[in-house]
Amino acid sequence: MPSSTGYLVSAIVISVALFFGLWWILVSGGDEAPWLPAGLAASVVLLVALSAREVVMRRAWTRYLLENGISHPPSRSRSSGRSQKKGFSASLHSAALRAIQKQSSAADRPGSAPETHLDVAQLCHEYLASTDEAIRSGSHGSEKGIALRAGQERVRALHKHHLLTWARGQSQLLTYEAQQRARTFDKIETATRALDCLDSALRIYPDETDLSESRLAIEGFIASVKVAHWVELAERSAFKGHYRRAIDRYRDALFYLNQDMVKEDVRIAGTEKIESEIEKLKARLKPGNGAHQRRPEDSGPNHD
Repeated sequence: MPSSTGYLVSAIVISVALFFGLWWILVSGGDEAPWLPAGLAASVVLLVALSAREVVMRRAWTRYLLENGISHPPSRSRSSGRSQKKGFSASLHSAALRAIQKQSSAADRPGSAPETHLDVAQLCHEYLASTDEAIRSGSHGSEKGIALRAGQERVRALHKHHLLTWARGQSQLLTYEAQQRARTFDKIETATRALDCLDSALRIYPDETDLSESRLAIEGFIASVKVAHWVELAERSAFKGHYRRAIDRYRDALFYLNQDMVKEDVRIAGTEKIESEIEKLKARLKPGNGAHQRRPEDSGPNHD
């Protein structure tokens, strides 16, 4: 995590410098109230800096959970573990459970962002880790132990609900974002992030068939993007007269088209079309057909 203090100090210094810079420029220009636009601009810069940090930190936290696995309990020191065992009581258990249920209800409201479900899932995970330690300590009576286990059952259900909801919602948002991207690399990178969301949930709940189906659909989208990319490059090469290079690129497109995640009807239709284009290009390469060929460029680096 970057230093919060250093970031805030830097943002404030930049805002103050901007304020005095604009103020001096406006005073030189004869403005009657130079402090007003200068203060407004400095305030906007400071607010943007704070908002940007919040967005970046949230994304960094989400990436951390995806990379390290939300199923692993967070590390705690021995002293904090002992204090939790001593301080955990029925009242604290009830308060923590009520807080989780309250946040769960807020996250389930229409229009809530997928990140809110991830926050609730993380709270549930921390609750389960704490109660597991309390139960293993054996410092509670049978009645409190029963209450703890009953609370765990409810929280496990909430954890599954919110983690799966987050995975579905976040993957859908990222897939839609990938479809709107212009560059092939950006499409694939964004779609891969959607796969990471689904994989993080499937590692904990591998029997969720709808998540597995969504994963296959996203993999099919990535394959189609790669096929379209290589077909476009092949068409450019053919237009420039680089027929051998065009054939190679059509074959690259066939490689991605024949992946298992591509639908069979799409695979068959695409394969027939690409193989037809390859045959046309091979015919142009035959001696005596009068076609314009650029053999030195065909073996050279890719300039398309």
